[in-house]
Amino acid sequence: MTGVWIAGAASVGVAYLLGATPTGYLAGKLLRGIDIREHGSRSTGATNVLRTLGKGAALVVLLVDVLKGVAAILFARWFLAWLGAPAETAPWAICLCGLAALLGHSRSVWLGFTGGKSAATGLGVLLALSWPVGLGAASVFLAVLAMGRIVSMSSMLAAVTAAVLVCVLPEPLPYRLLVIAGGLYVIVLHRANIGRLLAGTEPRIGRSA
Repeated sequence: MTGVWIAGAASVGVAYLLGATPTGYLAGKLLRGIDIREHGSRSTGATNVLRTLGKGAALVVLLVDVLKGVAAILFARWFLAWLGAPAETAPWAICLCGLAALLGHSRSVWLGFTGGKSAATGLGVLLALSWPVGLGAASVFLAVLAMGRIVSMSSMLAAVTAAVLVCVLPEPLPYRLLVIAGGLYVIVLHRANIGRLLAGTEPRIGRSA
């Protein structure tokens, strides 16, 4: 039993470090020698990278951030299975790893516990946990973005969609709790955006922050 707890803690630690990889920050340093946290919305996410560094850099950052979430879940599944973790506890440990990846992206140890808003990494976690839920959330994100061109609104509605889908589909309880908690966390990280949305000042894609 001690070994299971150690395996779970190690998986959570690896998931956090994967999420904490500061993709947007590194893109700013490598491409222009800047700290992206001093520009635009001051986030390290793909949206601020788009505004600050352009489409190519933003696409790479987006893909890597999604893959961080996927990798966190896949590693946890493999590692726990390799160590023979009990089937009844493994899903809970895997979901803790998903939350750790989200926390790592938004509170990176490498950036003084700052970061992005975890939407892309959250999508990666969703796709690895339950691809129907992940695809449903991504579809809503793209549809809302195409209509309104506001990334924050698209991200929050995608998080709500994921929470609804995970409850409607036959997913295990740990997955449902993770998606609901993760969705709430992403929405809380967007609280400044919510204020700007209510004030009508939230920037759209193609306009400065």
